[in-house]
Amino acid sequence: MIKKEKNLENKLKKGLLVAIEGIDGSGKSTLANKLREKLESDNLDTILTYEPGDSALGKHLRKILQERDFELCGKSEFLLFASDRAQHFQDIIIPSLQKNKIVISDRMADSSVVYQGYGRQEDLNTIKTINKWAMQNIEPDIIFYIQVPLKVALERLEKRNSKPSAFEKEKDSFTKRLVNGFEAEFKDRKNVITLDGQQDAGMLAKIAHANIKLFISKNNLTITQETQE
Repeated sequence: MIKKEKNLENKLKKGLLVAIEGIDGSGKSTLANKLREKLESDNLDTILTYEPGDSALGKHLRKILQERDFELCGKSEFLLFASDRAQHFQDIIIPSLQKNKIVISDRMADSSVVYQGYGRQEDLNTIKTINKWAMQNIEPDIIFYIQVPLKVALERLEKRNSKPSAFEKEKDSFTKRLVNGFEAEFKDRKNVITLDGQQDAGMLAKIAHANIKLFISKNNLTITQETQE
């Protein structure tokens, strides 16, 4: 009788929430995709999601927020993002965390703090309070902030073939406020890991992957199970 080989399947004792933040053109989406591939190669159950737009409601809101041809005041803009975020957590993030998955989100609450708080100059405390409520008091375990010079980000956006979003059409003064906002918000945050966005995309993914594995190890989150093949 031939014995079937046993594979090792890595399970977590609890879900892990990872957010990737940065200005448009920083390389967030590339990092998110490469990071998911690396974690899946470790046999870790990982999902990749994004804001705005990954819930049924969010798909409609994303179209309004990213493709609109009309003006929105900062308060209305933020509340649409908050609605998307509330549904995102309810439909996707919380159920995935309850199943002990690693959740990687391309943008999360800090994007609203920066884009509507610093960019649109709306009240920061109000935005943070509503974010907390929309997220049901759940915070990311790790935030990867991709730090990139404004000039580099703008050059990358110019090379894209896709239609620019409403935010990519903003003046440089708006984008400069975003850079300053991320720097101010992430300066002393213990759960934030800053990455050099000018590095090779593969190297960024390698660094982020190593940091997640270190977090899992330090917090003793892995349960290794044998599965029959």
